[in-house]
Amino acid sequence: MPRLPYLPEDLAEPKDVVDAIRKRRGGRLGELDRMLLHCPPVAMGWNSMLGSVRSGMTLPAKLREMAMCVVGVLNGAEYEWVQHAPLLEQAGASPAQMAALRDPQSAQQNADLFDATERAALAVVIEMTRSVKVSDASFAALRAVLPNDQQVFELIVTTAAYNMVSRVLVATGVEPE
Repeated sequence: MPRLPYLPEDLAEPKDVVDAIRKRRGGRLGELDRMLLHCPPVAMGWNSMLGSVRSGMTLPAKLREMAMCVVGVLNGAEYEWVQHAPLLEQAGASPAQMAALRDPQSAQQNADLFDATERAALAVVIEMTRSVKVSDASFAALRAVLPNDQQVFELIVTTAAYNMVSRVLVATGVEPE
């Protein structure tokens, strides 16, 4: 059960905020949206920022969705996994990779299932989520495998953003849809 009530699915006000969220979400308000709308200014900023993270970056979709799923696993935010695992599969993750990502630490060491870029990304995602700080070695490894600093930054921003998402989900008790 959520710790705060979800606002109604047919919520219409504030119109500009609700309309913007519905547009990004294909016409509907999900449970997370209905929680965020307890504070419309935050819901609007969230919609804009997360929309940019989801669709405005050059980072390959597989790395982006992998980061989102791993953050969800590490933080106990099952909602994130449920929402993003299908997108990760669509982006090319194999069933074996999907199963392995339920244990991110082991996945990060698994050279049979994950290539060097994926393992370097996993290391950074795990370190950012678990301890905030990223070691110089992990940062250098990521820079060595991504084509440019923009994608390095985009992985960092994606990880940071979805850590925020998972903390809101867990604190408020938003359940998988």
